[in-house]
Amino acid sequence: MKKIIIPVVIALAVLILLGASVTAVPTGATGVVLTFGAPTGRTLTNGIHLKVPFVQTVQKVSNQIQKLEVQASAVSKDLQAVSSVVAVNYKVAASSSVDIVRNIGADLYEDKILSPAVQESVKSATAKYTAEGLITERAKVSAEMAATIEAKVSEYGIVIQEFNIVDFDFSEEFNKAIEAKQVAQQNLIKVKTEQEELVVKAEAAANAAAAQAKAILTEAEAQAKANQLLAASISANLVEYEKIKKWDGKMPTVTGGQAIIDFRSVTGTAE
Repeated sequence: MKKIIIPVVIALAVLILLGASVTAVPTGATGVVLTFGAPTGRTLTNGIHLKVPFVQTVQKVSNQIQKLEVQASAVSKDLQAVSSVVAVNYKVAASSSVDIVRNIGADLYEDKILSPAVQESVKSATAKYTAEGLITERAKVSAEMAATIEAKVSEYGIVIQEFNIVDFDFSEEFNKAIEAKQVAQQNLIKVKTEQEELVVKAEAAANAAAAQAKAILTEAEAQAKANQLLAASISANLVEYEKIKKWDGKMPTVTGGQAIIDFRSVTGTAE
């Protein structure tokens, strides 16, 4: 039994010793070497590495891009309650892995550093804008929040890759007020459009009336000119000529101051 147990114990001891002497660091992470739990300043890249068994441990810190979504409550410049949902894509710089482990903790930087920075940045930026301004200038607000967060966390080696405002939510009363304002604006646009259409129609009618008046004036001027030319062309001789041309050869029934009455035409009897 001793011949069997002793080799087995030795083999197990060797396996345990080897297991305690080897560590593996995954891709996208940095291994921070700890001696009796304290960072030595030594870091390991991805792959398999040796360490002092039972004395040293390796804390893995992810350097890949991670996503944090935070819900934040704030108050706008016009004292409207605003509930925001923001998303932050970030990563821990490999060169800052030791400091993260030493000063914060490999699994605590979100709760201790990043989330509070996001909350503070959202509150600070929101207070500078009215509730309506947060909606109309969303891109500007987002850029300001991102810059503030980056300034707060960069000293810890946390790099902000992307920042997005997922949602702004306001009180029910404010939402109703915004809806009423939009309806009023739509009605105003409708009225303005109708007024513009009326103006266009009125201008068209005025142009048509002006064109008709001009046509009538032109025709009147042409007629007046024709009459003028006609009047200028009439002479006394032409008038007498026209009279003679139209005379039927009979003497008029009244000549000069003496009236000559044709009794045959009056009584119907012969002379």
